[in-house]
Amino acid sequence: MARITASVYTSHVPAIGAALDAGKDKEPYWQPVFAGYDYSKQWMKDNKPDVVFLVYNDHATAFSLDMIPTFAIGTAAQYQPADEGYGARPVPTVIGHPELASHIAQSVIQQDFDLTIVNKMDVDHGLTVPLSLMCGNPPKDAFHWPCPVIPFAVNVVQYPVPSGQRCFNLGQAIRRAVESYDEDLNVHIWGTGGMSHQLQGPRAGLINKDFDNAFLDKLIADPAAAAAIPHIDYVREAGSEGIELVMWLIARGAMADVAGRADGVNLKHRFFHVPASNTAVGHLILENK
Repeated sequence: MARITASVYTSHVPAIGAALDAGKDKEPYWQPVFAGYDYSKQWMKDNKPDVVFLVYNDHATAFSLDMIPTFAIGTAAQYQPADEGYGARPVPTVIGHPELASHIAQSVIQQDFDLTIVNKMDVDHGLTVPLSLMCGNPPKDAFHWPCPVIPFAVNVVQYPVPSGQRCFNLGQAIRRAVESYDEDLNVHIWGTGGMSHQLQGPRAGLINKDFDNAFLDKLIADPAAAAAIPHIDYVREAGSEGIELVMWLIARGAMADVAGRADGVNLKHRFFHVPASNTAVGHLILENK
């Protein structure tokens, strides 16, 4: 059967992608950010998955305010980098896994989670920046990333947005779906977005290091408590865009220690840095024992 062996959590700041693409990763401002992913890139090489299930939010490229699904799964064979107003990032096409994606959609919908099935869409920095951070930017002549990716978009842009608890429960449903797939596949699930930040209004520029690190503590050791954080706490403590952290709970809910198992998880890497552009950068790697 297929199995989820690890989860990755990371911010997906657009300026990080721009810095990489412009070759600024060694500059004094950016070097501490990228140094936090040196371990991660080697870990990816040593633990290469067959498929990455990547949870992110679209930034008005695949979906507009005319139609925003709460949860959308990509079932296409490939996805082009999106033009977000300044041209598409110079990164390869994202290769999908239609068979596993369709199976997950079937299983999760039968577990009473409504998903929107997307057979064609472009993917923006929410998906490509985490790939760059974990894999490094591929050579310019590369045609694809190191492994297939299933995009899973969550609405954290237009209210109402899903609760942390619902996202956590969805992660458990995704794990059951993956484990019911017959092919022997090693799957990683990534939760991206956040951490604390606010892009507009009187609190624009807000970063709450204490809240961010407390969230990381809970995510590692007490994920049920992290899932129980009410929506208003994200807004109050982490800013209007801090709600992106609920996407990390989908990945955490898919791990072994919250799926009726007693074997638990291993923390392989933890990183936190402020600032990067106008946000905090958080990053974790957890492996199932």
